[in-house]
Amino acid sequence: MNSYEFTLKFQLPHEAADPESWIEALADAGCDDALVGVGQQGRIALDFARDAESAFVAVSSAVRDVQKAIPNAHLVEASPDFVGLTDVAEMAGFSRQNMRKLMTGHVATFPVPVHEGNPSLWHLAPVLAWLAEHQQRPVDTRLLDVAQVTMALNIARDATRLPGTTLPEHLAPLFG
Repeated sequence: MNSYEFTLKFQLPHEAADPESWIEALADAGCDDALVGVGQQGRIALDFARDAESAFVAVSSAVRDVQKAIPNAHLVEASPDFVGLTDVAEMAGFSRQNMRKLMTGHVATFPVPVHEGNPSLWHLAPVLAWLAEHQQRPVDTRLLDVAQVTMALNIARDATRLPGTTLPEHLAPLFG
């Protein structure tokens, strides 16, 4: 078993709900391996360090546990996923300038951003995979595994907003 670190952010079923009222229910539902953040009205964030046989099992079981504790809570974001160059540089252990140089020097192979602007944002998983494959940089495989799962979860979450969209079977239960 490995320990996987990730964050799940949820919109509570009622905007006026006090997020602190859910803390005990979350612990009872199996989220006792998470630090709970309640700083924003109507939202709750959980930073997990969950032991599981895979990143998918860790993240999906955490989502189900939260939904068990807080019925009708809606997933807002799973992370690590959306990152800027500074974030990637910190994770990879080098400077932002070096990361930017890698990106601009390898335009043909560097992953395309999800959002191009100021700042540009990427999904973390393809950038980590690129660093490992094209730059032979050591990459934490657990981080890559979690980033792949959270990216898939965020994409699936967005897809649920499109009429007539069918989710992959393994992700459908996470969205009710």
